[in-house]
Amino acid sequence: MKNERVRILGLSFLSGSARDAVESVSNSGGVLTVPAAPALVRLRQDPIYRQAMLSADFAIPDSGLMVLAWRILKREKLTRVSGLVYLRELVGRPEFRESSAAFFVLPSEEARRKLLGWAGTNHLRISEEDCYVAPHYAVIIAIGNGPQEKLGVYLRDRLEYRPAFHCIGAALGFLTGDQVAIPDWADRLYLGWFLRLLAQPRIFIPRLTRAAAVPWMIARYGGELPPLRGRR
Repeated sequence: MKNERVRILGLSFLSGSARDAVESVSNSGGVLTVPAAPALVRLRQDPIYRQAMLSADFAIPDSGLMVLAWRILKREKLTRVSGLVYLRELVGRPEFRESSAAFFVLPSEEARRKLLGWAGTNHLRISEEDCYVAPHYAVIIAIGNGPQEKLGVYLRDRLEYRPAFHCIGAALGFLTGDQVAIPDWADRLYLGWFLRLLAQPRIFIPRLTRAAAVPWMIARYGGELPPLRGRR
């Protein structure tokens, strides 16, 4: 079903295709999040991030580790929708190609340069005026799990209209070349994390170490929101 959801660790994940997810967010507006495994661990550590995730309107099951743990430990099938597949579906929509229908929040000038180059190659109407470089690295918000969800919820709650906020993290960089390229076969086999590890081991070894807690969290809490660390 298009709008069916599965509750995992207190978050409500869309269960369906990337097309269903894009249509749901585009039609109703609101904040979509794409939490990676290390970000799920932050639910127990960062109260502001935790509240932003609980306040978001949509989430898609991007984390291969979470999806596999859910299938094995809870014996429930959940279809993974990666941020990369979601983004490709989003930018392939006719309204996206025919007009400047999006505003991008990016982590650096280099990311903006590569986005504009990629847009030109793919005949997308994205200009410098459609981009904003965030002053700190820690609408399409592509500045990483944590800051992007907080920003998306903050803007949604303060605007007089209801746009769609697609918090897609690193997925944009996979397309533009700002991040290591993730081939389709690697994305389908849940191996994007491995290619990113090879490209940036100093960054991703600590992240993967944190992510190892996700199966334990799912076994312990299932669909319930885990408590903040140090609180009961």
